Amino acid sequence: MDYVSALLPPVVMAIAFTAVIVTMIKSQGGANKAKEDAAVDAVLQSAESARQEPKAHGA
Repeated sequence: MDYVSALLPPVVMAIAFTAVIVTMIKSQGGANKAKEDAAVDAVLQSAESARQEPKAHGA
């Protein structure tokens, strides 16, 4: 029975780790992802236009 008590913690940790990874992967998609992507794209676009604006005024 010593081998059971020796193997139980690693098995439990492996199952818990797998559950965490599966939960993370499942939560990556969805409608919220599209909204977050749109918000990031808008910020990047405004930052890019602000960065290029001084060049346009200087020319």
